[in-house]
Amino acid sequence: MDAATDTAGPTALGADRSPYAAAMTLHAALAAAATLVALAFALSTFERWLRGRRRHEAAWTISLVMFAAGSAALWVGAAIGWGQWSFKAFYLFGAILNVPFLALGTVELLAGPVHGRRWTTIVALLGAFCTGLVVEAPLLAPIEGDVLPQGREVFGIGPRIAAAVGSGVAALVIIGGALWSAWRLLRRGRSSTGSAARGPSGLTPGRLAVANLFIAAGTLVLSAGGLLNSVVDEMNGFALSLVAGIAVIFIGFLLTNRTEDGAVQALREPEPWHAPARHVAA
Repeated sequence: MDAATDTAGPTALGADRSPYAAAMTLHAALAAAATLVALAFALSTFERWLRGRRRHEAAWTISLVMFAAGSAALWVGAAIGWGQWSFKAFYLFGAILNVPFLALGTVELLAGPVHGRRWTTIVALLGAFCTGLVVEAPLLAPIEGDVLPQGREVFGIGPRIAAAVGSGVAALVIIGGALWSAWRLLRRGRSSTGSAARGPSGLTPGRLAVANLFIAAGTLVLSAGGLLNSVVDEMNGFALSLVAGIAVIFIGFLLTNRTEDGAVQALREPEPWHAPARHVAA
């Protein structure tokens, strides 16, 4: 090999690999960001559940842990290459399970414990069925390590129906519940003034309505992941929708925090110390 060929070879090879390496770095960074945001969100809802033991917060925590697991699978696939189990984990937790459990929290919150317990049983049984379905599903085509696979290319009809129902129907429940709650809160805010407008949480109906709108908007962003997938880049589209959607929902959740929850309570001023009086014997 002459000097010219020896010099040009590594340069050409680097030019071919540079866009791929940069894309994989971006994919991994977006997936890592989505994982960390989801974990922070899950810890916040878990802390609330520990304080009040409310069923809807338990459902949200489970959903967000699943969301973090799906994002972590995307992170692994983008960082070291896709394989059968990394894609199955991404598909199961990211496309099938997490949104129904988030919708279950909405049902628990709006419909009450009686309907909530019934739907908890239904969602848990369907989730167990879908887990077995994805784990045992044969792959119809080999998975390329450097490209995010498409469900229609590697799975049969069963897992794909589960993903469509799990993401689509559950997202409608979340969006519909958030919009209905926002409308109801805005009506209550217009009909009440002063301290009467504040609910048991101490927050104004307007602020709670805005929080619900953020939750609805974030769910729409997550549901638009398929559109981003077709417009941007395959892994970029999913990663962008994951980061943006979970961040917007997290903002809505933070808006429901009461100011005094995170405030440090002021200590009372200490009383002045006086030396004890001596008792002199008469």
